Amino acid sequence: MARPRRPASPAASRRGAAAPTPKPSRKTKPAPKTKASAAVPAYRLPALTEETLDPAQRALLAAMRAGPRGGALSLRGPFGVFLHAPGFGSLAQELGAHCRFGTTVPARLSEFAILVTARLWRAHYEWHVHAPIAEKAGVKPATIADLKAGRAPARAAADEKAVYAFVTELYAKKRVTDRTYARLHAIVGDVGMVEFAGILGYYALVAMTLDVFRVPLPGEAKLPFAEPKV
Repeated sequence: MARPRRPASPAASRRGAAAPTPKPSRKTKPAPKTKASAAVPAYRLPALTEETLDPAQRALLAAMRAGPRGGALSLRGPFGVFLHAPGFGSLAQELGAHCRFGTTVPARLSEFAILVTARLWRAHYEWHVHAPIAEKAGVKPATIADLKAGRAPARAAADEKAVYAFVTELYAKKRVTDRTYARLHAIVGDVGMVEFAGILGYYALVAMTLDVFRVPLPGEAKLPFAEPKV
């Protein structure tokens, strides 16, 4: 005689029923995309064309092209920003032309200092333009690679190391020690120290301009640095 089946236990009944959908765990949530270096920030100003410039803007563009930068100067980079405020832009570009082309500081050291400044500010356009200029002026590719990676350039020339120490100490401490000052002064002298401070100030201005307005790189050029989170 067959034994009567026992009624299913509540647990067994629950096993046969559809399991409730589990709440998503925090651990299972997809990780947000953090590859900032792949993200190209949007330009914050209206893009200008030569056809849409007003008389003051045209005069500023003509003045920049008549200077040492030459007639090939485009509306990209910081100059495209300066054109939005031609009164300010006129003064800024004149200072910039002197800082780049008119000082007694050797071009190699000036361009090296510009790269250190660009790296500290993560100023993409400034780095993109001046890295090849620095190499042409005599800064070694290995030194440029170290700067780009945020490393102290171990194999740089002695005078470049003096510049690096000066710039990084000034940014970190907002002052420089007598030892750091004397080290660079021995290379460039009194006139060069005044000009050197001006070079750092101008290219910090350029870096801030590029960063604030998110000035894009030309064409398909990739950002040299990861965009910091803000």
